[in-house]
Parts: sequence; C-alpha cells; structure tokens
Amino acid sequence: MAPPRTVICVGDVHGYISKLESLWANLQSALPADAFAAALVIFLGDYNDRGPHTRRVLDFLLALPARHPAQRHVFLCGNHDLAFAAFVGALPPPPDGSPFAATWAQYIDNEAHEGWFRGPGHEDMHVQGRRWGGVIKERWNPKKGLPYKGSIYDAQPTFESYGVAHGSPDLMKAVPEEHKKFLHDLVWVHEEEDVRIDTDGGQILCKLIAVHAGLEKSLDLNEQLRVLRTRDTRVPKVQMLSGRQDVWSIPQMQTR
Repeated sequence: MAPPRTVICVGDVHGYISKLESLWANLQSALPADAFAAALVIFLGDYNDRGPHTRRVLDFLLALPARHPAQRHVFLCGNHDLAFAAFVGALPPPPDGSPFAATWAQYIDNEAHEGWFRGPGHEDMHVQGRRWGGVIKERWNPKKGLPYKGSIYDAQPTFESYGVAHGSPDLMKAVPEEHKKFLHDLVWVHEEEDVRIDTDGGQILCKLIAVHAGLEKSLDLNEQLRVLRTRDTRVPKVQMLSGRQDVWSIPQMQTR
C-alpha cells in the first residue's frame, strides 16, 4: 500500500503576503521533507481584499507549481475571488447562456445603499462584481467593528495593489492576463477520495470535500454539489462560497 499523502488545507489569505510566506515557511520546516515535497495543498479561497498585497499573493500562488513540482495544488474559489473575477471579466459565463445582468434582481433593493459599481462594463456584470467594485455609503462595518475599505467586500486594497484607485474600471486592464486566467480557472469544490484521517479509534479512509464556506446541512447535498461542480454563475449569491453560520454540522449524507 502506498504511504498516505499529506494533505494541507490553507484558509483565507486575503491579500496578506507576509502571513502567507510565513505560513509556507512554517509548513516546510514542520513537516518531514518528503511529506512536504509531495503534499496535496488545497487553498480554500479568498486570496484578495482586506490585506494590501493581493497582486503579490496571486504571483506567489502561480509560482508554486514550478517551485514544488512534486506537490499537487488545488485553488478553490471564495466569494471574494468570485466577485473580483466578475469585475475584471474573468468569471465563467452562465451555463445556459443567460446574461449576468439577470443576477441583479434578487438584490436590487440594496443597490443604492451598497453603492454598486455603475461604470463602464457594469451593463452585463454579475451582481457580486458590481457590489465588489462599488462604494458603500456607510463607512463603518458594525459586524466587524472596523471601517469598510471601499466596498462591502473591502476591495480597495485589491485595486491599490494593482496601482489603481478603488472603483476604477482601469483595474480591468491593470490585472495581468495570467491573474485573470487564475481567477477564471478557480474550482468551486474539490473532492478527494481515500484521504487517511487519524481518529481515536484508529486510522480511517474518507472522502474529503473541500468548499470555501462549507456545505449546508438543511439543503440537498446533491443540488449543492451540482452548483459547485458546474460553477453555476447564474446564481446571484453562492451560499457555499459565502461566510455564514449554518455549516458547522456535517450534512447527513456525508456521514454515511
């Protein structure tokens, strides 16, 4: 039997390159050299916003396959990445050919309050891209006890990391093509068979399902996985990619 492969899951980076570099160095020093060299590394999404160095974070991630060719790297999409991709035109099109503007209706009452982007290109932009690139009227985020950074997504530092002002359509040209391709190619779910987990009762084999914000136990598992596997961008807000409080318990079908 082949030795178990080390699986590393990395949570939200949010533009903090120094923290990412420190984490990577710590992983490399803490793990056996052969285990680190051949690890499966799953990044769980949210690479941009909040922190000041989104551009450098994406450069770091794009360089990993060349730096560690024996590793396997999986890059998942988070809600911040989806919104960034939508703004710069890197979001996969809806599978049925419908326009992105069809995603606006469910949240249209929030347009003025959230200050949705209305500049060039907004006419057929996914609702999350418009929210991401807009300017929110309220300056204080009561949930976090911090001021908003530009938009409801705190996207201002991402704009600035590419050398443009928050909300400027110039970002669409400033983001390199390799970064747009990275955003376009992000997967919404990763499923890995035969992952070995140490438990109090011994080592077990399980199927790992990695999703940015988790699966909701009250909804049909197969339908959630369909949306994720197909990257269904008709959905205005993909709950499985958005932070929320209803994912702590494993859906029943996953425990069978």
